[in-house]
Amino acid sequence: MTVSTHSPEPGIAVVTVDAPPVNALSVKGWFALASAVTDAGRDPETHVVVLRAAGRGFNAGVDIKEIQRDPGYGALIGANEGCAAAFSAVYDCAVPVIAAVQGFCLGGGVGLVGNADVVIASDGATFGLPEVDRGALGAATHLARLVPQHLMRALYYTASTITAAQLHHHGSVYAVVSRDELEETALGVARQIAAKDTRVIRAAKQAINGIDVQPVHRSYRFEQGFTFELNLAGVSDGARQEFLDGKGK
Repeated sequence: MTVSTHSPEPGIAVVTVDAPPVNALSVKGWFALASAVTDAGRDPETHVVVLRAAGRGFNAGVDIKEIQRDPGYGALIGANEGCAAAFSAVYDCAVPVIAAVQGFCLGGGVGLVGNADVVIASDGATFGLPEVDRGALGAATHLARLVPQHLMRALYYTASTITAAQLHHHGSVYAVVSRDELEETALGVARQIAAKDTRVIRAAKQAINGIDVQPVHRSYRFEQGFTFELNLAGVSDGARQEFLDGKGK
């Protein structure tokens, strides 16, 4: 698993996740992503961050196999804390974060995208929270930033997905382009932001976060408390194993 950062142009930092086969992140992976985004924002030379992923999908959430291998709750706690750290890093990044999304964006991927400042997606991208099918809860906080309240509830309860075009209709995806155009489109928006006075943009990021009606940090951790309860009740382990068995893993 690799999280790397490079600067293709002045003022632009690109953070790339590459965790084959589906970019489902381990505990270390979530914390590595959190550190990469935070460090990029702290660099005074960075005016904007582009968050992207290699491979056929943006993110498939947590590494369920890692959790299932742990006879206790250490991996579960680590995954929850790692997700919270990565989502917070995107939201609290000192500069705007543009998410460039291709393919599937599931579970933790929605947490990242929901906390991003701008979302660019390929025309084949889909977004969803399969949490209820895995015996877990979480990231409804972030899905609610992408779609209206009642649609969020329907998607959450049914573990259904929604397309990039549908999110564009709701205004949460800024642009939908072909897969081949995704990176250049994200960089194009990044260039517009990078050209501004970074002192003003950094202040704007703080100001916009300060007037946000959604307390993203607190509400996500509140959701996670119910995941712990489901695990202690013995519900989640069976649901995760059923998913893995169904996938032939």
